Amino acid sequence: MNFWDVFSEMLVILFAIAAGYAANRLGYLGGETDQKVSKLLLNITMPAMIVAAVITGEELPELGTILSILEVGVVFYLLEAVFALVVPRFLPGTQGQKGVWRYALAFPNVGFIGYPVAVALFGDGALFYAAILALPFNLLSYSLGPLLLAGAARFRWKQLFTPCIVASVLGLVLALTRLRPPALVGEMLDFVGDITVPLSLLVVGSLLAGMSAGQVLRSPKLWLLTAIRLLLLPVALCLVLRALGIDSLVLGIAVTQMAMPVAVNGTLLSMEYGGDTECMAQITFLTTAASIVTIPIVAVLLL
Repeated sequence: MNFWDVFSEMLVILFAIAAGYAANRLGYLGGETDQKVSKLLLNITMPAMIVAAVITGEELPELGTILSILEVGVVFYLLEAVFALVVPRFLPGTQGQKGVWRYALAFPNVGFIGYPVAVALFGDGALFYAAILALPFNLLSYSLGPLLLAGAARFRWKQLFTPCIVASVLGLVLALTRLRPPALVGEMLDFVGDITVPLSLLVVGSLLAGMSAGQVLRSPKLWLLTAIRLLLLPVALCLVLRALGIDSLVLGIAVTQMAMPVAVNGTLLSMEYGGDTECMAQITFLTTAASIVTIPIVAVLLL
């Protein structure tokens, strides 16, 4: 792996966040605008991106390959669940903060940042593999995510039928049954879904405009969580998958996806369901900024 190629990809992502920060300072984003944009992302563009990632590839891999990726996904999310359940118990903080930390350890940014990084490292064919690995993420993030961030009191069963969850189930069904809608359908969904990543990063940048960078950088707890999210988790996953004899391509994609910063979805869900949005934006910012260096390091050392 070339360190500088991956580093360049991460700079592009950081630039989008910086642009969102500037947009807030100029009065283009912020407040009610951010909330409306988050609803647009969660209900329209993100579901389109989820389905498009599955149906727009040139050809589908064999069913056995798809199932093997999903098996790796089981290991992937079980490992994260262990860390998410254990680590916050030893860190002091409010219930809202602990919910953020659990979410941060359970859900890496496998979509917004993971997709472009996977393509940059492994070529265009890696997008489908990354999309299949992200399907459980989409199901769990949009169902368990609000429960972690806002608590059981704010959980409603209708949250299990959000557009993102419906899109995730549809994508999984299409992948397993190998059904391919007309190419025009994929093109339309892809066209709308393409704005999700940059627009989401702009919203994150806008949210960060309202907080002190010094407050984020001086927090030992945030730095500890960042080290676990970006370094310890991918190393642990790499060791487990190598012990299981997983194919090198699937292993490489899975490990780099595990090395992603905290999912931007967490900030959107915190805004939607009443979680600690400030704390969520802080850990998202710190892990995203640090990942500019840590992702290339993980790619070079582990793959």
